[in-house]
Amino acid sequence: MAVLSGSLAENLRSAGARLERASTQIADLRAFNQYVIDSMLSGLVTADMEGRILTFNRSASKITGLAAGQTIGRDIREVLQLPAQFIERLHSLGETRSHRADHQYRSPDGRLLDIGLTVTTLSLPDGRSGYLFTFQDVTDVRRLERGARMQQRMAAVGEMAAGIAHEIRNPLASMSGSIQVLRQELPLSEDQAQLMDIVLRESERLNDTIKSFLAYARPQRVALTRLDIRRVVQDTATLLRHSAEVRDDHVVDVELPPEPVWFEADENQLRQILWNLATNGLRAMMSGGRLLMSAHAERDAGQDELIITISDQGCGIPPGELDSLFQPFRSTFDKGTGLGLAIVHRIVTDYNGSIQVSSTVGTGTTVRVRLPMRSPEPVSPRPSVVTAGGGAIA
Repeated sequence: MAVLSGSLAENLRSAGARLERASTQIADLRAFNQYVIDSMLSGLVTADMEGRILTFNRSASKITGLAAGQTIGRDIREVLQLPAQFIERLHSLGETRSHRADHQYRSPDGRLLDIGLTVTTLSLPDGRSGYLFTFQDVTDVRRLERGARMQQRMAAVGEMAAGIAHEIRNPLASMSGSIQVLRQELPLSEDQAQLMDIVLRESERLNDTIKSFLAYARPQRVALTRLDIRRVVQDTATLLRHSAEVRDDHVVDVELPPEPVWFEADENQLRQILWNLATNGLRAMMSGGRLLMSAHAERDAGQDELIITISDQGCGIPPGELDSLFQPFRSTFDKGTGLGLAIVHRIVTDYNGSIQVSSTVGTGTTVRVRLPMRSPEPVSPRPSVVTAGGGAIA
């Protein structure tokens, strides 16, 4: 009996040790499994057949801006902002075990993200079923794709430019010249003279559109010179204050550092950037307001950059229109050709620069252009001098 008792005790100790090792192995496997899941760059979420969230990994939290504790037990459609009938559509897929979809997600901080989502049906050995959601933030990818499509359209526009210049601009100049001669030599009634003035004015407007088109589509000759950006900004502001865009309820201010900001560039191209952005801002201020033009140099990630900023107090730009802001032939103004901002985009791209736009509807818009410095000039201080425009300005 004593021998039997000892044997049983030994077996129990051995079984207990094996059980402890197995428990440790299971705990290690679970920890490793959780580590793998949390190390994934993709968001990973599991949900039951009704769409209630069971797990929510670290990348899912990073992409959505929501902590796992905020999501467990909630409806996946609510958390990921999916359509109300999304789960029902998955049920209807039948044997199709995987579904791919793209949709937009508004993060808690207000950012609109493009999300690439894949849903896979899970069937466990015990008969339970559910869904595995994996997703990535593809906002930058979609932006690059849109940029590539824009470049393709730009190439197509360039191919048409020479033909348009020959087929339209030359006959237009002949027509305009003929009308001017007739206007001077013929005895015209008041109505006839007014009609000829309309023809001349519209011919000039069409000619301006063609010039803008060619400036956008044709490769431009670039003459790089070392210049003080402060002078270019001041000169452009002076021209604006005496331009046809001016109204009494507009104010143009210039904010510049006290020291020179040297930059190597084509001066005409810099003037185009400033002029097109500024006139766009002025037209947006239909009820008047202040336009602020500033420029300074700063260092970012070891690179000296020229920063040009144009701020207005206009109507603002709806969020849905920001991505298409620099596409050609898109204008919200009656007199606009839709090419001014496209020209700005092309020039900035040629300089390997970038454009950042922040806008609030009803408050105004700020456009910031960043251009890398071509020569290692010392960085000037941030703007500390404000020059206010006076009189009737726009």
